[in-house]
Amino acid sequence: MKIGIAADHAGFEQKQQLITQLRQAKYEVTDYGAHEYNAQDDYPDIIIPLAQAIASQEVERGIAVCGSGVGVSVAANKFAGVRAALITESYSAHQGVEHDDLNLLCLGGRVIGPMLIWEIVQAYLKAQFQKEERFHRRLDKVIALEKKNLS
Repeated sequence: MKIGIAADHAGFEQKQQLITQLRQAKYEVTDYGAHEYNAQDDYPDIIIPLAQAIASQEVERGIAVCGSGVGVSVAANKFAGVRAALITESYSAHQGVEHDDLNLLCLGGRVIGPMLIWEIVQAYLKAQFQKEERFHRRLDKVIALEKKNLS
């Protein structure tokens, strides 16, 4: 699975650790930035390349980290084809994929610790969208909203 990852200064250390863990777990990882620590960077800027990669299906799933996870989630959801959510526990990580076809996991680097982050990431990446009609019907409604409001 191709994974894209991005973080601002508040999630930079967590991103670096996740890249190592993901590669050790045999995932193909592309780092969309920040590529160096900069205390003045802004989360909307760092999410753009990752959100574009998800929207164009250059990567299958993404992971974004900022201080709370809220900023990257809000900014990423401005891109058609991106379904981003701030996740703080493993149930929502897998359920978001299984029921809602979540494709961008947003994490708060200043809110949760590295062990929980890794547990959440694993649950997210192991999950698959369930092919039941009700989940497709709901996703189609979300996509219709996106087309109407993000065009």
